[in-house]
Amino acid sequence: MDEELRAEEPEHEPVTPDAASQVAARAAAAVLPGRMPAIYLGHGAPPLVDDPLWVVQLSAWATAMPRPRAVLMVSAHWEAAPLTIGATDDGVPLVYDFGGFPERYYRARYPAPGAPELAAQVRGLLAGKEPVTDLPGRGLDHGAYVPLTVMYPDAGIPVLQISMPSLEPGRLMRIGQALRPLRDEGVLITGSGFLTHGLPFLRDFRFDAPPPGWSAEFDHWAAEALDSGDIDALVNFRSAPAARYAHPTTEHFAPLFVTLGAADGAPAPVTTITGYWLGLAKRSIQVA
Repeated sequence: MDEELRAEEPEHEPVTPDAASQVAARAAAAVLPGRMPAIYLGHGAPPLVDDPLWVVQLSAWATAMPRPRAVLMVSAHWEAAPLTIGATDDGVPLVYDFGGFPERYYRARYPAPGAPELAAQVRGLLAGKEPVTDLPGRGLDHGAYVPLTVMYPDAGIPVLQISMPSLEPGRLMRIGQALRPLRDEGVLITGSGFLTHGLPFLRDFRFDAPPPGWSAEFDHWAAEALDSGDIDALVNFRSAPAARYAHPTTEHFAPLFVTLGAADGAPAPVTTITGYWLGLAKRSIQVA
């Protein structure tokens, strides 16, 4: 999300008794022995941490997966070419890349260990396939650290963020494919975006707002494509129903393709979280 959103007196969806168990069951079904899943999640805005339903869902999801050795994060909020590797020192800094929110959101901390070894592995796996550079002072943006504060609140897992060098689905899938071996070494490859992100077309900014027609339409289309493993349809998402409203810019959908590239192709992704927040689809997936 960005500075267009405000959260002074939020209203939230109710937390049902089975909210955690449903997410955990879906996530557990998409775990293979000895291999970390890869995931695509909706990262929300800084007020995510105050949404009790989402906190329950993300916490349950993280608990149902094996605890990763490290997290490799691809966020909608970092586009840079060539592909850029962020900070690798311990106590990875944060980037408060948003405006207009209450002061407490600018005091967030997530002092995760750096992941220099993972950075070296990324360079090796992408050698000859994708140009790579470094920006050692670039910390975790809110698309990276906000969900991690809920999933792994102890900040004990090394985190590395890399940029998206392009929004072109095929190129992002090839990057995911190149990075796939990291999953066998306990690395959680995470694409962080939002399944619908038509901020200019929102009129109701309550957290529990009903979805606009374009958001629900695109979400339903994506659900069918994901459930059937129709990668070609997803790659051609610009032709999907209501795509021009769901993604007037495509950076929040793009991280999905890194996640899909990191999959082996079968079985189809498992949807872990559904529903809407501010009327935007928070559908999230896991690949085994």
